[in-house]
Amino acid sequence: MKLPLKPPPFEELFTELIQNGRYLELSRHFSGNVPKKYLHWDQLRFRQIPDGMSLREWWCLIKSARISASKNIVLLLDKENNPFSYNITESISEALHEIDMNSGGLIQTGDKNIDIDPQTRNKYIVRSLIEEAIASSQIEGASTTRLMAKNLIRTGRKPRDTSEEMILNNYRAMERIRGLKDKPLTQQLVFDLHEIITRGTLDEPTAAGRFRKKSEEIKVYGGIEGRLLHVPPPAPELPQRMKKMCDFANAKDGLGFIHPVVRSIILHFWLAYDHPFFDGNGRTARALFYWSMLRHGYWLFEFISISEIILGGPAQYSRAFLHTETDGNDLNYFIIYHLKVIQRAISTLHEYIERRTDELKKLELRLRSLALLNHRQRDLINSALKNPNNTYTAREHQTVHNVTYQTARTDLFEVVEFGLFEKQKYRRSWVFRPVTALEEALAKL
Repeated sequence: MKLPLKPPPFEELFTELIQNGRYLELSRHFSGNVPKKYLHWDQLRFRQIPDGMSLREWWCLIKSARISASKNIVLLLDKENNPFSYNITESISEALHEIDMNSGGLIQTGDKNIDIDPQTRNKYIVRSLIEEAIASSQIEGASTTRLMAKNLIRTGRKPRDTSEEMILNNYRAMERIRGLKDKPLTQQLVFDLHEIITRGTLDEPTAAGRFRKKSEEIKVYGGIEGRLLHVPPPAPELPQRMKKMCDFANAKDGLGFIHPVVRSIILHFWLAYDHPFFDGNGRTARALFYWSMLRHGYWLFEFISISEIILGGPAQYSRAFLHTETDGNDLNYFIIYHLKVIQRAISTLHEYIERRTDELKKLELRLRSLALLNHRQRDLINSALKNPNNTYTAREHQTVHNVTYQTARTDLFEVVEFGLFEKQKYRRSWVFRPVTALEEALAKL
């Protein structure tokens, strides 16, 4: 990866403009020359420079406006003890509003409102956990097919290699987060998540669930060329830095109101910047983002995968970190990138649910046309499609359809013969449940 070109020091540019008397003159005409996108110096230098000013002058005015509107995160300091900061731009406000509107109430897809029943909800949650576990591991180098990874999680078989171990660990960590959303963040909680995420995957097994040691100082490299991208803070500082991070995550930082989504994104950045562990930092950082979003009531994040989106453009993910670090610790680059990832992840969920809803409707129509099934059996299968974890008995089927016990029993045994249901003896009665691949089984009829 090519490193972004660092901008000239703002203080130097500002002093230059003040001394030559250009600052006030240029400021009068600046409002019409603000780029719509939040551009880094490395990007701005390729844009058309407004008439009557140089690139350095244009950048100085842009930075001046950003700094005057920024808010310092005084607990989050770089290695030279300079704070990170952010400012809520119009585009950020708009994105936050959209996320707030789309992360509560009923899930909306187009002009439809879909209220997810408990059984379907669980199915979507499991899908999301699997997708996040796979993608988050692949970002960090796990190598396996999605089909094999899904089979690993759904069957519960033993992982065959480190890549599969990483994926299964991520799945377990995401499940754990759902149970921790009401807990405040502590160092031990972060350690516990890291231990789950890295269990059985580290060259040094004792490194799971603890800070990296002074002898384990690490540097982050990237790209084919293996360029040095980041040198995290030294190991002795990590306990105090994590205490501050936990205070920030729990809103015990004296900073006043910070939008919960922005707070969650900064938490993601913070752990990734500090790199407190020998390995597994990226996965842990993304896990903390989920913890924070769920803790703040964004229930939709049980259903979406941000890593699935990040995996589609990993260079942009790295660049968002680098732009922040190389431009005076301006967190807006990472915040804006992350907001786009969230919006795309929400959109992907909506598209998936709408597609699944349409597929189920088509299956319902197909059911009606299957002459070998009677209307009671079609109702039974329709119920199973919507509630794949349900079980059924002949007595219940008899009551629902007001038929004899023998007729109800025949209905159920026939759908087993068709390969649509499975039967199992429980005490002295038969219990029936839909096969795992019910939709595929229906397609073969």
